Amino acid sequence: MERIEYSQIIQDVLSNHSTNDLDNNTEIQLLFDTERHHYQVLNIGWKEQKRTYGVIIHVDIKNEKIWIQRDGTEIGIANELIAAGVPKEDIVLGFHAPYKRQFTGFAVG
Repeated sequence: MERIEYSQIIQDVLSNHSTNDLDNNTEIQLLFDTERHHYQVLNIGWKEQKRTYGVIIHVDIKNEKIWIQRDGTEIGIANELIAAGVPKEDIVLGFHAPYKRQFTGFAVG
């Protein structure tokens, strides 16, 4: 069986989260480091008189597994990756403490 290309799947999934919020003058930026396998979605701009800057999603590929470091979405990036064909045993919820990962149904590391 041929291995799924995780880098492209991650880029496709994260690209679906790149809609700018023109009403609030905020911009969504996609940062893809395909050489070192780091992928982020950032929210940057101004909401009224307050600066907006933050990482919405951060995903890495380490040891042939997808590590979700930050997931600020409602649907859940893990669910989107599964729908795209990634098996649960290749996804690590890195935002959970190591001792909790065994209870998530996903990979532990």
